[in-house]
Amino acid sequence: MRTTTALRLATALAVAAALAGCTSGGGTPAPAAASAPDRHGCLTEEQAAEGSVTVDGLAPVQAYFRDSDTGGAKTAVVLSHQNGGSLCDWIPYLDAFTGAGYAVLPYAANGNVSDNIQQVAGHLKTRGIAALVLVGASKGGTGSIVAGSLPDLAVPPAAVVSLSSAESFGGDSASNAVKRLTVPVLFAAEAGDQPFADYAHGLHDTAAAKGKQLKIYPGSDHGVPLLPDGAMPDVLAFLARTAPPKR
Repeated sequence: MRTTTALRLATALAVAAALAGCTSGGGTPAPAAASAPDRHGCLTEEQAAEGSVTVDGLAPVQAYFRDSDTGGAKTAVVLSHQNGGSLCDWIPYLDAFTGAGYAVLPYAANGNVSDNIQQVAGHLKTRGIAALVLVGASKGGTGSIVAGSLPDLAVPPAAVVSLSSAESFGGDSASNAVKRLTVPVLFAAEAGDQPFADYAHGLHDTAAAKGKQLKIYPGSDHGVPLLPDGAMPDVLAFLARTAPPKR
């Protein structure tokens, strides 16, 4: 009997000690440790702390925001990745955009790209952004064309850059949207990347925008790799001409 009573007393004391360790002061639960900002597998801790954001909506979108090198940018480049890619695809090229005076926001696609762009446009508006440049690779380009044609985007598009876009992907149809797109648009692809080179020709020919341009490069790379293959200077020149950064 004494042994049983002693065991019960020891158990009660252990439970009381455990509960005491979970509270602070007058019994208030200790606050949970803040979760670290998402590094997405490619950002430094400093970059994540300064720019990782979750854009709320029906399907939350994970993104990374960086201002221009000089600060106070009013034009942001929204970067939409290709199928199977991630926002990390764009990281090596962000310096070129921020150095040219643009803020940047690559994000992790979650659902239709055009829907994601509408969400991040609303977020960028709260940051004081007044104009968007929509740059997309493959499905990201398809969705960028669609978003660029929308009349009610929270922040108006100034230009679109399409790298190896498909005519349609998921719920986004670039073939239809280019007929309504009025802002300048650059269509780019590599000649050996079929059928996407043919898509670039067809979308360019159908586009209603007066400030449209077509660039076909040698090679067979698809999407983001066009930038180091020679497209990056052309993209920057196109933007400097058609959508110079607002300040």
